[in-house]
Amino acid sequence: MILINLLPEEYRQKRRTPIKLLLAVSAAVAVNGSLAAFWAWTAFGVAAEVKSELAVLEDQKAGLDPQVAYHRDLEKESEVFAAREQMLKQITANRISWTRKVDELIDVVNLGGDGEKYLVWFDDLTVDQKESSRAKSFGSLKATGHSGSTNPSHVANFLDDLERSSFCEDFNKPAPPEGSQSSKDEGLMPAEVWNFPLEVTLKAPEQRQRGPDGKLLPVQESPKTEKPKSGGKKK
Repeated sequence: MILINLLPEEYRQKRRTPIKLLLAVSAAVAVNGSLAAFWAWTAFGVAAEVKSELAVLEDQKAGLDPQVAYHRDLEKESEVFAAREQMLKQITANRISWTRKVDELIDVVNLGGDGEKYLVWFDDLTVDQKESSRAKSFGSLKATGHSGSTNPSHVANFLDDLERSSFCEDFNKPAPPEGSQSSKDEGLMPAEVWNFPLEVTLKAPEQRQRGPDGKLLPVQESPKTEKPKSGGKKK
């Protein structure tokens, strides 16, 4: 049945907003207000705090930048000096101390005593330090030797002592003894002299590298590649 209210407008009962709708609108307003407050706090409060911390960190970075640049410069200088040191070590390891070699040669000469084992002396001592990797030549020492005896065994004794001495640590083995007898002169002592050439060649640089203690380092041999074994014949 349809009800019609015939009362005038001012006497009619006013309709109230439903409680559910009112609660929903109030909740929406509260949520939106909270979100707006959180956004405002994030946008202004946290942003201001972050900017303040950023300014402090930038000041600290500005103070550390010169130290970082100085540290990098020191690292570059350290690398340069390390490279120079390594180069000097290589040069020192391959360098021949000719003063030491002459002293070692004199020590071997003095091993002959008063001529019982041998009596030798040298002149025209020359050193050649030219290297030729193609010809496998790394330098040599040459001299004209003289023996105070016509017995070739004295020269052989001297060459044996020379080969076993520290003098030959940097040189290859000397050639077998050879030479010629000079003219006899009774007015000289000794009256007869046996002339012989002395020539020793330097070893390769990797064979005469020395450590900090001055001793020769062991030569590292290159690994040998084994050939694959051939299989048996097929029947």
